[in-house]
Amino acid sequence: MTTLVATNRPAAVSSEDLLSPSWAEVVDIKQEIEKTGTVWLRFKDPALQKAYTFAPGQFNMLFLPGYGEAAISICSDGEKRDTIGHTVRFVGNVTNAISRLKAGDTIGLRGPFGTHWPIEQLEGKDILLAAGGIGLPPLRPVIYHILRHRAKFGKVILLYGARTPSDLLYTAEFEEWRKADIDIQVTVDRADDTWKGQVGVVPLLFYRYRFDAAKTAVMTCGPEIMIRFVVFEALARRIPADQIFVSLERNMKCGQGSCGHCQLGPFFVCKDGPVFPFSAIEPYFSVEEF
Repeated sequence: MTTLVATNRPAAVSSEDLLSPSWAEVVDIKQEIEKTGTVWLRFKDPALQKAYTFAPGQFNMLFLPGYGEAAISICSDGEKRDTIGHTVRFVGNVTNAISRLKAGDTIGLRGPFGTHWPIEQLEGKDILLAAGGIGLPPLRPVIYHILRHRAKFGKVILLYGARTPSDLLYTAEFEEWRKADIDIQVTVDRADDTWKGQVGVVPLLFYRYRFDAAKTAVMTCGPEIMIRFVVFEALARRIPADQIFVSLERNMKCGQGSCGHCQLGPFFVCKDGPVFPFSAIEPYFSVEEF
């Protein structure tokens, strides 16, 4: 069974400062789709920026004085160290305040927190990525890693869906990903007059493929109902539960398992997750009170 371990914060940030944000400058905010944009940050302390590292799947806590904090997955390339990207859906008090920031403004950042996708442990395997809506940003660093190390992996498939064509993220990058022999299948719940692609939910895309179960690893992130059916389809094809990895969203407030808002059975999603092998959370995943 693959074990996931949360990595430490950068050496430039002491453990005593775990609850104190470091200040970062907004370099740019790129509008991606309606009510969603990518916020690019750079620490004001050059030494901290140089020391900062993260693993694909981890998240930061973004802080605005007077508004609060929000847990946001890191969506940028881990090997490009000049800026840190977060794709944010502007739907709440904190995130709507973030949407009003401009280049040159200041924001607090704590992190990175949480476990990560075990991409280096999965070398030699076929990789299936399944994402829905805003679930693609946490998987984007995995794709960047695969692009840099393509020869270390077998078949790579991305199944991606959104409610409508206008809700699809990062479409300008798809051609580059396809050039690296990543098979991308995109679907929407509701088509419009411009859409010529597939219509339906992400789990139905499994029926287009045959998998070597022992050789395949699945990573999935998106709405929880989508994750449930992705896991169901993977298990139905005898892909082992400890080779299926899910990234969960819960009401994360502190980032270190102190407040209890994100508890799932014996786990805290912010500390023990957000990435879990399905084998670890299977007893709790379908129980409503957890």
